[in-house]
Amino acid sequence: MTKTVSGKVPPRIGPGMEELLDADLRRRTWELLQPGEIELDGLVVHTELDGSKEPEMHQATIEVGEIIADNAGFDPRETFVYSGTNDSDFSSNQHQGLTLDDESFVWECQQLLRNGSFDIVFYFEAHADMGGILTDVREAGYEATGVRGDVEKASEAAVQ
Repeated sequence: MTKTVSGKVPPRIGPGMEELLDADLRRRTWELLQPGEIELDGLVVHTELDGSKEPEMHQATIEVGEIIADNAGFDPRETFVYSGTNDSDFSSNQHQGLTLDDESFVWECQQLLRNGSFDIVFYFEAHADMGGILTDVREAGYEATGVRGDVEKASEAAVQ
């Protein structure tokens, strides 16, 4: 079940379009994972939150970020969220999870408004337990799809 806070039904799009939009978002996520200095995987979290639900979006970002940290071998209590609000190198809907001791990378995310609600796209080091992340995120009530960065084609990247 998708976590719903707004109670609003997002605008509907035509039959089959939702699947095409999701496939496009997974493809774009996979492309951002290619190639990099470190091996990355991704996670697309679908919400029903619209632009008026900023506190709930912030809480969802923190909750999923803590799940990623835990499954990547970090104590979530030893991490913090660095937001792009006051940084010209980031957009306002871009955030990073960093460690407290040396500000090492744990995860990064972007909050994308699509079809009237936000999807949150996370990136994290590929050594993290993708299966554990997906299980924990879904148990927290979110709809999510993993995206593997180590495959040759975007069409092979989705982890259900």
